[in-house]
Amino acid sequence: MELLLETAGESHGRSLVAILVGLPTGSPADAAYVDARLAARQRGRGNSARQRTERDAVELLAGVRNGVATGNPIALSVANRDTRYADLPPVHAPRPGHADLAGALNRGLVDVRDVIERASARETAVRVAAGALAAAFLEVLGIHVLGHVVAIGGVDVAGSPGADLEAARATRDTSDLHALGPAPAQDEARAAIDAAGRDGDTLGGIVEVVATGVPAGLGGHERPESKLSACLGAALMGIPAVRGMDIGLGFRAASLRGSAVHDPIVPSPQGPLPARQGNGAGGVEGGTSNGQPIVVRAAMKPLATLRHALPSVDLRTGEEAPARVERSDVCAVSRLAIVAEAVVALELARHVRRRFGGAHLDEVRAAMDAHRARVEALLAGTTNDPSEAGTPS
Repeated sequence: MELLLETAGESHGRSLVAILVGLPTGSPADAAYVDARLAARQRGRGNSARQRTERDAVELLAGVRNGVATGNPIALSVANRDTRYADLPPVHAPRPGHADLAGALNRGLVDVRDVIERASARETAVRVAAGALAAAFLEVLGIHVLGHVVAIGGVDVAGSPGADLEAARATRDTSDLHALGPAPAQDEARAAIDAAGRDGDTLGGIVEVVATGVPAGLGGHERPESKLSACLGAALMGIPAVRGMDIGLGFRAASLRGSAVHDPIVPSPQGPLPARQGNGAGGVEGGTSNGQPIVVRAAMKPLATLRHALPSVDLRTGEEAPARVERSDVCAVSRLAIVAEAVVALELARHVRRRFGGAHLDEVRAAMDAHRARVEALLAGTTNDPSEAGTPS
């Protein structure tokens, strides 16, 4: 079974729409739950006026009945209030750092308006809506996903989410930075954002996504495209303005010795499953989840639209021209935490569906339970391992 998502829509079009295929029958699909995630995406220090204009809410158009997924494709819509797409002027001077020039070269355009409209981060609103449905599916299986900000403009605002991610979510949502770190550090980050805004500049940062309750065995080591690590990387790198990601220790591991990076495997007093001393791997080894919490990070560059227009070229004439200044946030890192949470939830849900199948939610749960029981039985020596059949003693 596969989980598929396709989105459509422009930044200033009538609405953003999505088709989500593969959620099993019986999975929760509550619009109020989705709207809470959309509201979180719109909060944040350094937002542009666009976030005050829009009041995002999902409309579940198909595939849902009485708050439950039917198993049919789910159609979602998030309407735009600003719907000026047809009346917006052409753009002939591409903005540095955006998709404008590359998109124009790809499509043979001198007016990059259509590139701007689709490449806009506004599209992530409907991805967050679809990700909320994926998160609700995961939660009934005991898998919880949380995104939070760990740094803004070089200011460390990291805090530990701990084991109870829903409690951490409540704490995160009280912060306009979506951070868990101490108040003085958050105040320093707010001051940095405000200073960049006064200067007509922008700031980037780093977010972390943690997932607990993830069963071992998602992904695979057989093919590059099967690896959970590769799929998570593609999902995070597909978010506008994200320029890097890592898993577990990630880039930090490059400066350490192997003995400080790899997590020893030790016997567990709680049962047959072995325990780990640390989680430097971030829950993924050999492209496969190992039963530890998944920990990934994404780095967002400073947004490319500055209040002071950067130099560009008029594509019609080849002559110098200032880049058009489109409406933009000073800092979107707080909103990245919510978007990253959504795409990680979608990717984990996709791998759960691949691994455990099932047309109904109950079948997915039963398959997960059976997988865990079989692994525990093998390690406890109560079930024969077929890989050992015929092995000389």
